[in-house]
Formats: sequence, C-alpha cells, structure tokens
Amino acid sequence: MSTESSSVDSPVGGDNLITSETRIEVSSEVSTPSSSTTLQANSEREIKQCWVCLQTEDEKGADTDWVRPCRCRGSSKYVHQSCIQMWIDEKKKFNSSAKVVCPQCQTEYILIFPPFGGFVLILERYDGFLLQAAPYAFGTMLLGSVYWVALSYGAITVLQVMGLQDGKTTLEQADPFTLLAFLPSIPLFLVLGRFISWQDQVLKVWRRHHRHIPFISRILGSPPPGTAERAERILNHRDLFSHPLYWYRQVSGALLLPTVSSFIGKYLFPGITSNLQRTMMGGFTFIVAKGLLKIYLRQQRYIQQSNRSILDYFEGSPSSTSSTGINHNSTQTEVNDDHNLY
Repeated sequence: MSTESSSVDSPVGGDNLITSETRIEVSSEVSTPSSSTTLQANSEREIKQCWVCLQTEDEKGADTDWVRPCRCRGSSKYVHQSCIQMWIDEKKKFNSSAKVVCPQCQTEYILIFPPFGGFVLILERYDGFLLQAAPYAFGTMLLGSVYWVALSYGAITVLQVMGLQDGKTTLEQADPFTLLAFLPSIPLFLVLGRFISWQDQVLKVWRRHHRHIPFISRILGSPPPGTAERAERILNHRDLFSHPLYWYRQVSGALLLPTVSSFIGKYLFPGITSNLQRTMMGGFTFIVAKGLLKIYLRQQRYIQQSNRSILDYFEGSPSSTSSTGINHNSTQTEVNDDHNLY
C-alpha cells in the first residue's frame, strides 16, 4: 500500500513541480513587456539642453523658460529664452531691424515686440523717416556745398583776371541769375580744358615730317629707323584715366591756371594796361611754353624707348643686379611719363 501511494503521489508531485515552473516562466514572460516599456519610455524622454550655454533642464531648473525657435531637431532644437535673447543682441549689434536666422537650419527667428502707444508710434515713424531721408539730405548738402565753392571760385577768378576794381564793377552790373549760372561754370570749363592735349597732335605731325626740317630734328632728335612703331605703342596706349594721381594733377593744374596766368602776365607784360589782356597773354605764354617743354620731354622718352634693348642673363654674374636696376629705371620712366606729359 505504501508503495502504491508513493507511486501515486509521485506523479502528482511531478505535476505540481511542473505547474510551479510553468507559473514562474509565465510570470517572467508577463513581467518582461512591462519592464521593456518602462525602459523605452525612459529612453524616449527628451532631455532639453540649451545650445548656447549647454545646460540641461535638470541643471538650470524646471521653471526656466524654454523655446524652440527653428526647424532644428535633436539636442540643438531647444534653447533658453534668456540665452537666445543675448545671442540675438550680439547678432543685431547696432541694427535693431536686422533679420536673425538660425546658424544651423537658416530659419529666420520670429521676433514679437509689444506695441507702442500712439505718441510713441508717431515718434518712431518720424525717426524712421529721418533715417531714410538722411542719404538724400547729405547728397543735397554736398552738391550745394560744391556749387557754392565753385561760385566763390568763379567770383575770385573774375576779380583776379579783370582786376579788383574792374571785376567788382562787372559783378555788380551783371544780372544775378546770369552770375549764378556763369560763375560756377568757370572751374568746370578750366578742368575740361586740361583734357585737350594739343601736344599729342603736334608730336604726331612732327614724327611724320621731321625729316623735312633738319634744324628742329637736331634739337628734338629722331628715333632709329624701324623702332617708331614700338615706341609709339608703348608711350601712347596707356590707361591714364584710371590712375588717381592723374586726376589730382589735372584738377589742381586747371584751378591754378588763372593765378599762374595773372602772375606771369604781371611780370612779363607790364606795358599792357588792361589787367584782362595782361592775364590772357600770361596764360597763353604759360600754356605754350609748358606745351613745348612737354613735347621735348615726350620726344626724348620716345627716343629712349626706341633704343631699348634686353641684356643676356648669366646666372651668378653681377650684371643681374644692374639689369634689375635698368628694368626698374625703365619702369619708373614709363610711370613718370604718364604723370608729367599730360
């Protein structure tokens, strides 16, 4: 009996063991999804981190005002309101109306300001109008200043050329509107007259017919045969108008012409009683004398360029230094030719 009972109890005990193991496995299978869900929720929870100060919401505090101002994703999409305000101020600097964009996604930040009151709004519009009109006002005042300077220069030139008494009488008897139009044009015509280079035309005629006048050829000189075309190309084809010193010299020379003409006429033609005629003669003498000197200097440079030659280079020879000096002098000669002959 005992054997049977043990044999009978044995399966029952086995069944109970299997059942307990099964319950353990089932309970473990049931508990596994809940724990994985908790871990997944923890992993999906985003921790806000400011891309300006790099502090998280746990470090800064939960009551900090956060903002997402652009299309960025990941760790750079959140930023503190106070941090982004300081960053925008650095970008705007002194231009409060400048647009500010995200440095990553280039999204323009949307900035909202509290509205002004009625009186403050009027002042704001008026200040903006003055800011927009400032360039036009500056241009107008600049043109007005140039006009009055030209007018004053024209009046002084009339007094200088015609004499103090005659010039004063002429200005007093002339029509005011005529003076307002004529006097400012005096410096303009003087400057434009400087661009009439009659010396070039004389040189061209001289280079074509210099063989027929041997006496002048001994004074000015003649280039070697076969080199005229090269020298003409070097000396004549230059973009002089792009050089700032060219303009300085042209304008200053034009504005000084009445003073120089009056000075030369006073000392070279003292027998002429009319101050206007004396000044005109002095100006004509100065222009002709200066033009002849320019022709002579330009012709000498023309001959110099015609006789130019290139030396052989030997490595290690001391002539390399002297050849460099020759090239430098030739270049300097061409530069001086640009400024002195026009």
